[in-house]
This record gives sequence, structure tokens and C-alpha cells, in this order.
Amino acid sequence: MKREFYFQDDRSNKFWTIELLDCKIVSRNGRAGATPRETYKTFEEQADAQREFEKQIAAKLKAGYLEGVAPTYQKPDWSSMTMSDELFWRIIALFNWKKSGDDEAVIEPAVKALAQMAPENIKAFEDILAAKLYALDTEAHAREIGDEAYQPGRHFSSDWFLYERCCVIANGSAFYESVLSEPKKMPKDTEFETILLIAGLAYERRTGEKIDHTSPVSYETFANKLGWQGVNDA
Repeated sequence: MKREFYFQDDRSNKFWTIELLDCKIVSRNGRAGATPRETYKTFEEQADAQREFEKQIAAKLKAGYLEGVAPTYQKPDWSSMTMSDELFWRIIALFNWKKSGDDEAVIEPAVKALAQMAPENIKAFEDILAAKLYALDTEAHAREIGDEAYQPGRHFSSDWFLYERCCVIANGSAFYESVLSEPKKMPKDTEFETILLIAGLAYERRTGEKIDHTSPVSYETFANKLGWQGVNDA
């Protein structure tokens, strides 16, 4: 019994096959077109092999793999795209979290893709980022960031709160929407300031010049007056 799966997104074109041969499981995986890596696992009982076979398939499906023969892979042509909310999140999804600990390496795939786009699209990316950070700039969110949480009468770092909001966006669209509607889901004591560098790095790589652009809204803490209404009215 052999089953075939594939995974394709803006960064990957991978395959995975798994075969059950009585008490032995043979799996193969790798990038499309590359030499596959083979793994063998033998069990004493066929029933145990069957359970493991099904467990591995369930794990791959959960990870986003699809069953079947992979369609022809089309590499994204970023230069032909126009910035939108959907495209913004596609760019964010390019982050390479295998490079965690080196933040600039994490954002490099996003910078590389954005740098292929027209300068006005790079500025539009910055505007969308600013708007999303602005939406998170509320007292309710600031009270849920861990040790540095906002409390009246206590020192509060506006910069740290900005960097924590950056972390929300770095975790993708679904997490952002969840935290936006439920401030208690804010990540605690963690940041991703480096996301603020993406547009500038991409613009300079694309044009050879420093970006000179002011977004319609500011992402700086306390810019969202409505989000801090109780504090501003005090």
C-alpha cells in the first residue's frame, strides 16, 4: 500500500510518499526534482505498522500536505503583483523561522520577494503594516503583554509595546485577527522589532535609495487615540 502527498506554497515544492509493506514502512521525502531521502521502519506486528502508517499520514495532512500527484509548480512572480491585504500576508508567510535567533535571516525571504515589486507597492506594504500595528495600539492590548504590561502609575515602555505588536503580525493573519479581537491572547514578553525593517530594506535593494515615506497612520504607541481613550481622557 503506497500513498503519495505533496506540499506547495510560495516557498516550497515538496513531496512525501509512504508505503506499508507488511510490517515495514518505507517513506521518501524531499524537494521536487531533488534526490529523495528514504526512511525505513520495521515493526514486530503488522497492526503496529498500520497504526504508525496512519499516524504519519495524519501528521502530514495536518501540516498542510495534500494527497495525490503534485500539479506543475509555478514560482511566484512577485514583480507582477499589486500590494493588497492578501499579498501582505503572503509576504509575511515567507518568514524562515528555521533561522530563529537571527531575525534578519528570518525576514530575508520576505525582503527578497518585496524587493522585486514596484516601489509604490513596497510603500503600500509599509502602509498596511502601519495600519495593522495601529489597530493593535490599545490600552486593552497593552495590559496583556506580560511583565512590561501597562498599568496606570507604573513605568511603561512604549517602544516595547510596539515591538510586541510586531510579534503579533509576524505570526501571521490568523493569529493577528485572533489577538485583535481578544487582547488576552497577546504574546507575553516577546518581540519581533525586525519586521519594521522589511520595507526599508526592500526599497533600498530595489532602488538603491533610502525609503522616504510617511504612512497615513502612525504605528507608534499612543497614536491610536480611540484605543487609549480612557487614558487620554484621564
